[in-house]
Amino acid sequence: MSQAIPFTKGHGTGNDFVVISDPDGVLDLTADQVAALCDRHFGIGADGILRVVRSSAIADGAAAHAAGAEWFMDYRNADGSLAEMCGNGTRVFARYLVEAGLATIEEVPVPIGTRAGVVTLARSELGYEVDLGPWRIEDGETLVRAKGLGVPRPGLGVNVGNPHIVVALPHDEELDGLDLAYRPLLDPEPEHGANVEFVVPSDPLIHDGMGEIRMRVFERGVGETLSCGTGVAAAALAIAVHRALDQPHAV
Repeated sequence: MSQAIPFTKGHGTGNDFVVISDPDGVLDLTADQVAALCDRHFGIGADGILRVVRSSAIADGAAAHAAGAEWFMDYRNADGSLAEMCGNGTRVFARYLVEAGLATIEEVPVPIGTRAGVVTLARSELGYEVDLGPWRIEDGETLVRAKGLGVPRPGLGVNVGNPHIVVALPHDEELDGLDLAYRPLLDPEPEHGANVEFVVPSDPLIHDGMGEIRMRVFERGVGETLSCGTGVAAAALAIAVHRALDQPHAV
């Protein structure tokens, strides 16, 4: 028996999502159903699904509910797999809550539950912004192979609520020459996979107090996307660590 499910399509800097409102947690979408909805040829088409559910109505939201976060962002990658966090997704999630009359974020920041913990959404002069919370550099080094890269390159593991491997490249030509229709190979492969960012810092890195980098990203469970909010943060942090320089407050 088929079921009609209302949805909204949203995007954050080109990172696009299918948003499904399920406040009471009655929907039980399988991985195959999520993948079908995200399929760009036979489905709606998206990088992932954002299910809007009350923290009290989903098992993964118990800690968020206890911390005072009414809403939980149940994010699923385009292949149907569960994801801890999505930076652009939280901003789209916030906009949806406001448009649907489910929350007010104009003056007071709103806590949102995710599988990476509770994050805080706020208004800014540019729209909506999220505090990703604590981050860490992972131990060890990962060797990254990618089509068009020529030789494998070392990558730095950065966790900003979800896992990333950041590869610094020397020039734009190498970045533009990557074929990210193919998944980069990681050695060792992280237990739960990782998003991979290929980054070229500008030379000089800082212009008028602003850091500048170029980035392409292969998102775990999705493929190459136009943007990745947590990936942008991970890339900026990795370059800061790699360069070991006094960094600007904005990149």
